[in-house]
Amino acid sequence: MSVTSRYKDAWEGFWREAPDEPGAVFWDAEPAVTAGVHLTFFEPHLAAPELPLLDLGCGNGTQTRYLAERFPQVLGVDLAQAAVDHAQQQNKDGEVRFHAIDAVDATAVERLHAELGDTNVYMRGVLHQCEPQDRGALARSIATLVGNGGRAFVVELAEAAGRILMGLAQGPSGPPAKLQPVFRHGIAPGAVADAEVPEHFRAAGLDVLASGEMPLATTEYAEDGSRLELPSTWLVVGRSV
Repeated sequence: MSVTSRYKDAWEGFWREAPDEPGAVFWDAEPAVTAGVHLTFFEPHLAAPELPLLDLGCGNGTQTRYLAERFPQVLGVDLAQAAVDHAQQQNKDGEVRFHAIDAVDATAVERLHAELGDTNVYMRGVLHQCEPQDRGALARSIATLVGNGGRAFVVELAEAAGRILMGLAQGPSGPPAKLQPVFRHGIAPGAVADAEVPEHFRAAGLDVLASGEMPLATTEYAEDGSRLELPSTWLVVGRSV
């Protein structure tokens, strides 16, 4: 099974058009308010922090490069080759590896697990805008990647975030500039039900070890200068020892 072509084409188109400047992409907030915050929830649950860390859905690699400063081996992977191209352009010292992979392709994921062994996985905002038929397969891929020793940190926009974004899109002035490419390419953020997220991972054979809610920072600001933050949920999943 591979990811639906419409979904892949949408992301290739999005990343081909995306600027290289920091903060130009709606969700590409600086790591201090994204991955840095997430690690405070993730690290206490890492059974084996020495394992390779996989940034799944790495986009242009902003968070991957931050994670590479804190873990001994980090690999950023994304469905879109155009995203990986952005990440490699920003990877000036060449110390971080990036790779294009279809994370719904079980064979490709098994090959990656054979190469790396069990991994810890960081995934920010991927499941919530997947096609519905791909979500279970993505959760199964994460189960393959973490194996018995790894853990995955998953943060997803809440249903309420989808309503906020649609409200912005339908406002009198239309969506903010950074959101326009998202909608233009047919990407539907916040489209997964909150209760559905943990169930995908349980169905894939993983245990939910911790969970909670937090605001997810974006790079968009209101007229009063406040940063737009969207409600999100987070999980740590893995196999209980």
